[in-house]
Amino acid sequence: MAAFSEAPNTLNVISYNCLGLKYISHYRRERLAEIGRRLALASPIPEIVGLQECWTQEDYQSIRTQTKHILPYGKYYYSGIFGGGLAILSKWPIEESSMVRYPLNGRPTAFFRGDWFVGKGVACARIRLGPRLEDVAEVFCTHLHAPYESEPNDSYLCHRTAQAWEVAKLMRGAAERGHLVLGLGDFNMVPLSFAHQLISGYGSVRDAWRVLHPESSIGSANDNLERRRGRGIPTANYNLSENGATCDSVLNTWRWSKELQKRQYRGDNIIVNDTTQDPRAKRLDYIFIGDSDYLRSPSNNKWHVQDIKVGMTDRHPLIGCSLSDHFSVEATLSRREQPADLSLSTSHAGSGFYTSQQIDIDSLSIPTYDIILSMIETYARRERHQRHFRLSNFGVSIVVAVGCFTAVWWSPRPFVAFLLILLSTLGFGAGVLDGLIGGLFIGSELRALKEFEWEIQNAKEMAEGTRGGDQENVKET
Repeated sequence: MAAFSEAPNTLNVISYNCLGLKYISHYRRERLAEIGRRLALASPIPEIVGLQECWTQEDYQSIRTQTKHILPYGKYYYSGIFGGGLAILSKWPIEESSMVRYPLNGRPTAFFRGDWFVGKGVACARIRLGPRLEDVAEVFCTHLHAPYESEPNDSYLCHRTAQAWEVAKLMRGAAERGHLVLGLGDFNMVPLSFAHQLISGYGSVRDAWRVLHPESSIGSANDNLERRRGRGIPTANYNLSENGATCDSVLNTWRWSKELQKRQYRGDNIIVNDTTQDPRAKRLDYIFIGDSDYLRSPSNNKWHVQDIKVGMTDRHPLIGCSLSDHFSVEATLSRREQPADLSLSTSHAGSGFYTSQQIDIDSLSIPTYDIILSMIETYARRERHQRHFRLSNFGVSIVVAVGCFTAVWWSPRPFVAFLLILLSTLGFGAGVLDGLIGGLFIGSELRALKEFEWEIQNAKEMAEGTRGGDQENVKET
């Protein structure tokens, strides 16, 4: 084990989605090499970095080579058929690591989306910060399922909710062990959405951006909920500095039209003024922070947010494109050796501390559990219907195949026999595929839903029991 004099009192943390899809992402090697160079030159010097969509060992090694002098420890995480795209870099030793796969993660039939094939999950690393037992940071880096439709009509909402629950459980467990909790990643959710509240509530962690910017946007200016706040359309600069928008910014070349992108890559230096209105930009990338003191009382957190910003906004110096379709989120955290007075219940907005009324640290509200249970029931009903449909297709394909092969005996001409054999072969192949999906994949997914349902039901009963006891104590008093 490395020798330590004392644990640091500040931490510089970065989370970044790199857009490193092999064979698909344009200028992948050049961009990720430049990302490594920017990390190596970043100020303040990064000490813990979580990367998403870093899909290849080649790109990971490129970044490691350039940052090894400031981030000597690193872990690339393997998962799924094509990998999980997750990596964690650290200034301090990584004592343990694991890759926790999500039990619900897309469907193999949606091969054009790829979520199921890449094996998304949570990259976990326990990092030793100092000599004491409690001088540990548990880092959780993840990339949640993408929202392909708007909530509440998103057919993958149950998947993303289950994933948020898994992350929240891991974070809460780390805080209960007395460790600093860092949740980094592209969570594919907007602030105060259902998944966001689930992670903050059950995971007992703080959204670092909203700690310092409590009035920041809760979606793009085009979203209904954000429009209701009546704030108008922000500029690109305001979205970066106040709203923390990391995705869909007008400043990001990957969100431009194809024509503008082609002009930029041909050498036309297209300048977008940061005073340009930016109606689509939103925040999907997060740094969550928590610790054992915060788990007990929101006014008693040992670690707090000193500074936070959106980074990696400059374009590639030679190609002229943005380094990724996301910007990074970068935070500086500081620690107080003496916890705050437990009797404190409020603090000034923007000071880095929530009020005790802003989060229920014991559990989620009972209606929240009911919403999740209803969501599970609805999705399970859909999957049972899908299983019945696909297994029925498998049965029909067998009948058709047998019928076609039988009809060959009475075929009047060779080309008719050929068509019958072709029909039976293709139909039976499609039927077998449907049978495998219905019998194996959907069966596995339904069992995962049962596990998820049990966990939520159990947590609900525990919460009801706790509150019932509290009510009885009040009555006795």
